[in-house]
Amino acid sequence: MVGIVLENVAKSFTGKRVVDGVSLDVNDGEFVAVLGPSGCGKTTLLRLVAGFETLDAGSIRIGGTEVSSRQFTLPPEKRNIGIVFQNYALWPHMSVAENVGYALKINGINAAERNRRSLDALAAVGMEAFGGRAPADLSGGQRQRVALARCLASDPSLMLLDEPLANLDVHLRASMEKEFLEFHRRTGASMIYITHDQSEAMALADRIAVMDAGRLVQFAAPRALYREPQNEMVARFIGGGMVFPARNVEPAARPGHAIVEIFGTRHQVRAKPGQQQAPDAKLCIHPGEFGLAGTEDDGFSATVERVIYRGSHNQIDFHADAMPDIPLTLHSYDEQPLSPGSSISVRVNDGWVIPAA
Repeated sequence: MVGIVLENVAKSFTGKRVVDGVSLDVNDGEFVAVLGPSGCGKTTLLRLVAGFETLDAGSIRIGGTEVSSRQFTLPPEKRNIGIVFQNYALWPHMSVAENVGYALKINGINAAERNRRSLDALAAVGMEAFGGRAPADLSGGQRQRVALARCLASDPSLMLLDEPLANLDVHLRASMEKEFLEFHRRTGASMIYITHDQSEAMALADRIAVMDAGRLVQFAAPRALYREPQNEMVARFIGGGMVFPARNVEPAARPGHAIVEIFGTRHQVRAKPGQQQAPDAKLCIHPGEFGLAGTEDDGFSATVERVIYRGSHNQIDFHADAMPDIPLTLHSYDEQPLSPGSSISVRVNDGWVIPAA
């Protein structure tokens, strides 16, 4: 196992800064997801760690050894890194077993040892019966397992995964998530997993690095990202968070909370120290943190715009009558009949005061 340290890493293409001063510290054996919208720089960051791109600034250390700086780049094959690509990157003219053992062959491993390690790796991902087949004869999920076996056979200290589930259907993705977790448990390797899918990141990672426009905007455990976003971008990006103004923020008697005015009514929400007193603030609330208010609750008046049946709940899109231009959504788990134009009262069950910049 090794740790990975990135310090002020930067990379530009044709004058455009794609990775901008990213510093990241991945612990030994940690599973870290790098998450962000398309074009945010996450794949370029992975390519810099792998050694496929050179740095414009900063440095990268793997296991305490500097592998990249502005003056020096250690070749990818010298970094003891396993890589799983979105398109699997299997050689079409080689059998499954030959694909798994190819890197071992290049590294001079003798045929008997190469065959043993290849078969062991295929068995570990449930593909031992497919060693003689061609990649073209496999399903997408089977090809992904072969790509994992290839990494497992080379016994890497660091695994890089570039959107490995993007080409799979939704049911197979769920199955492969379990494969990745088992793979991580078995190898103990440090893992950096690139994805634009937050549900994948939340399910797999110990910590998630959220990127936006080339910058690292927050690095935290999944629960902290969801419940305590540090800026408006993360608040909107994670879990369908809604951001809207709050007024007259005052400390609450309950530690870690504040009383805020939302759409003309007062509610208690969470707030970090230093954010519990302000005339104005931004508030993040997720759809599950709103609720339909009863007559005994102090809710704000609102109007339903659309109701969508989601199986486990009804998604109710609505607006607050005090600020009709702000689109809002709540999840309702009862069978209360509602239709567009219905008047409702909405309570705030939870929320988070976004720290001021």
